[in-house]
Amino acid sequence: MNIGMLWFDNDPKAEMTKKIERAASYYRQKYGKAPNVCFIHPSMLKIENIESPPKIVKAGGIEVRTSGSVLPNHFWIGVNGSHAANET
Repeated sequence: MNIGMLWFDNDPKAEMTKKIERAASYYRQKYGKAPNVCFIHPSMLKIENIESPPKIVKAGGIEVRTSGSVLPNHFWIGVNGSHAANET
């Protein structure tokens, strides 16, 4: 993803998937496209009993990836370049 929207959500009561859904809803309203990828800080991906969590998981139809460049409680959400090239 080359271009995306940065979303901040530090609601301690909301699950990560809910936060991504909020960001995706706003993204769809603002840009008229559904996002398909979201980058989050690795500390936000909580998978118990796994020593090295996978780099890619799904939240609804959105691919969730980890990146140390994204601060905790921030979501860099947008359209993956390979998918954007296929849209007309």
